[in-house]
Amino acid sequence: MGKKCGRCSTRYCGAACQVQHWKEGGHDKICKKIKKAGGAEQYNANNKYAEAVTVAAEACAEDTKGQTCYICTQALHWKTKEGLVRMCACRGTAGFAHVSCLAEQAKILVAEAEENNLLGTERGTASWSRWYRCSLCEQEYHGVVFCALGWACWKTYVGRSETDRPRQLAMNVLGSGLSLAGHDEDAVPVMEAQLSMQRRLGDSEYNILAAQSSLASAYNSLGRHEQSMRVRQDLYTKCLSLYGEEHAHTLGEANNLVSSLGTLKRYREARSILRKTMPVARRALGDDSKTTLGMRKMYAQILYGAEAATLEDLRNAVTTLDEIERIARRVYGGSHPLVTGIGKSLRDSRAVLAAREASAGLGALAL
Repeated sequence: MGKKCGRCSTRYCGAACQVQHWKEGGHDKICKKIKKAGGAEQYNANNKYAEAVTVAAEACAEDTKGQTCYICTQALHWKTKEGLVRMCACRGTAGFAHVSCLAEQAKILVAEAEENNLLGTERGTASWSRWYRCSLCEQEYHGVVFCALGWACWKTYVGRSETDRPRQLAMNVLGSGLSLAGHDEDAVPVMEAQLSMQRRLGDSEYNILAAQSSLASAYNSLGRHEQSMRVRQDLYTKCLSLYGEEHAHTLGEANNLVSSLGTLKRYREARSILRKTMPVARRALGDDSKTTLGMRKMYAQILYGAEAATLEDLRNAVTTLDEIERIARRVYGGSHPLVTGIGKSLRDSRAVLAAREASAGLGALAL
């Protein structure tokens, strides 16, 4: 039978656990703070949010020097004294903001959507996306900024019922944010809890598939590659059946599956899928979509990474990577993970090509 603190209602697995937390865990020092915050979950969310905001502001400090928040027009937040962030596709002096201001903007928009029963509609979805998408350039935030907004979102709705839709969505934003910031050890339990909750509450197939996809990415980041690949195979098959080959979700899962196969060095299978799906992605999504760029990046990596790669393969890989790097930089900005990833692959492919051409030249001289 579980126990809970009579003052702050923190739950324990048993009496021994509660005693240990009081004696060794410092509960006596934080009990009043937990009660004031509204409970252990809320207290933890508040603290994690504050830590994440500090990390995000420090990571963006160099980029945000001399700038002001486009929402409150101040350099330092008037209340929290936090610095500015910007991890989206905005250019020049656009897009700088405080995480607190971005969170307040999202809270207001979602509250309006709830009041007008718009959650679940296109307009309501657009309002909710302010928790993770820039309102100026419409690109998703990445890295530690997404993580800070994930904690902001979670601390806003954590006190609500498990069946409350914003609370469910907040769990998804938090899990994605943790993963994008490289905190996959923390992200996996959040994502697994979310998926379990969705299945228990009978959520839509669409939402369950999206949760599985995020979880597979986290598994892969933790080195659980076989487990990730099996989930990806299942997801791709289901998306093909539900949505057809040209749907964005199907193509996205095809790209994810190819990435998993590439990690496991199952290049023949990956190449076979890419040859079928790349033309579909370019036709259905366009050359500047993240999915199309990701597919072309993976195909180039397979070309220059294969042991039997020819000089023509290597030159095609370099040409492809050079082209998509320019496209990605124009669309997403130079700091986006996709752009930096393509840039690394381009450098690697050029090095492999240069070594092969030098070797071919030496061979020709020897003859």
